[in-house]
Amino acid sequence: MLLLAIESSCDETAAAVVRDGRTVLSSVVASQIAVHAEYGGVVPEIASRRHLEAVVPVVEQALHQAGVWFSDLGGVAATQGPGLAGALLVGLSTAKALAFANRLPLVGINHIEGHLFASFLERPVEFPFLALVVSGGHSHLYRVDGFGRYRTLGQTIDDAAGEAFDKVAKLLGFSYPGGALIDRLAVDGDPAAVKFPRPLLHDGSCNFSFSGLKTAVLTHLQKFPLSGPDDPRLPDLCASFQAAVCDVLVAKTSAALMGSGCNRLVVAGGVACNSALRREMGCLADERGIELHIPTPALCADNAAMLAVPADYYLEHGMESGLGLDALAVWPLDSITAHLAAR
Repeated sequence: MLLLAIESSCDETAAAVVRDGRTVLSSVVASQIAVHAEYGGVVPEIASRRHLEAVVPVVEQALHQAGVWFSDLGGVAATQGPGLAGALLVGLSTAKALAFANRLPLVGINHIEGHLFASFLERPVEFPFLALVVSGGHSHLYRVDGFGRYRTLGQTIDDAAGEAFDKVAKLLGFSYPGGALIDRLAVDGDPAAVKFPRPLLHDGSCNFSFSGLKTAVLTHLQKFPLSGPDDPRLPDLCASFQAAVCDVLVAKTSAALMGSGCNRLVVAGGVACNSALRREMGCLADERGIELHIPTPALCADNAAMLAVPADYYLEHGMESGLGLDALAVWPLDSITAHLAAR
């Protein structure tokens, strides 16, 4: 089955054509980074307007690259939530219109669910597995027992890891998004140079907290101001902050692996592009003798192809959403079971 998938949950307008939920025939992403950079973050209203401008050309480009047309498709999938309500509505409305006009089945997919299965586009993962999803809006640990069968083991109680990276980058004077620059500078820094806290590291839970770490960086900068973008202390500062985030993510993931009994781990989401996190998760996997799956950076970032993996499963099992579905700005992943039953 050929599926057209559309993603518009935040500031990336994306479309992809995927065969049988595994083979990517095309994947097109229109980024809004340059637009939002001057504001230091994503402006929801601007994001929605940009989605309106980009969605039709992106869909047409995805179909053209795949060498298919609507008559070749077996269904349409779109991100239903969570995300920015206005942004979600653009992609979802486009998908509904295309499904109606071409008499195709439609399925709404949870954005985080897409990240969980991005690895399947490169190498299938056997169930059950533990998944760490780390992005600008999410830092969650899930036990995944199958499509639509998820249990939350831990989550952030304040800032997500990606949000902390972006906020600290702003404190350091970097343009949005600054997480990648922190990663690059950290390569030449000493991760032990500044003793930043590791919040909730030993609290016995699998939850995360990164707000206090962000505040610790602010306090450090107030005591020891940087002289500018060429300050020689920047690499050490970046490396120390990054090490604190990675230490917490790895320790909590390790605890969740022990508690869940899983011997397979998926790490996904935008922060999974971070080189230090990928390296440390690799070390954890070697130490614990577990199977590790981290998608390539293009599949870690927001994209539409990842949506097609669960969408293919749902449509193959007759679970359509229908044209009455609406955008869900908040949609906990572990409520999926009830949502599927209502289809």
